Amino acid sequence: MSRGINKVILIGNLGRDPELSFTPSGMAVCKLNMATTESRKRDDGTWEDITEWHRITVWGKTGESLGQNASKGSQLYIEGRIHYDSYEKDGIKRYTTEIVARTVRILGRREDSAGGAGGGSGGGRNDGGYSNSPSPVDQHGGDGGDIEDDLPF
Repeated sequence: MSRGINKVILIGNLGRDPELSFTPSGMAVCKLNMATTESRKRDDGTWEDITEWHRITVWGKTGESLGQNASKGSQLYIEGRIHYDSYEKDGIKRYTTEIVARTVRILGRREDSAGGAGGGSGGGRNDGGYSNSPSPVDQHGGDGGDIEDDLPF
């Protein structure tokens, strides 16, 4: 019997390039800032976009691969857990909230284009600069994929 569930699923875009570093023992750690946006209807009937920013940490080979393959603007699917922490700085206790990712998929990439908005001819992509096919990033420490792949429906 489970004592509780701590699960978060986010789909959003990176606000800046991932920050990849390594612990003294050689473990990769990748820090991300990702934005999610949802539209809400105001009382007057107009719509407004509400953007939330999330701090995300990805460890191990998954983090290393993400740090090498994602960039500012990349659309990601993140599955993980919420982690709360605190520390003291200058005698003041501070609190942090982050998402520790377990599964990451790169859903799309914004291509850097020297020509601006794109849309030209010559064999270029016609999808607005995003790839249509999801790109898995070494999930669950490389165990071969999602559990959902085994479901019959």
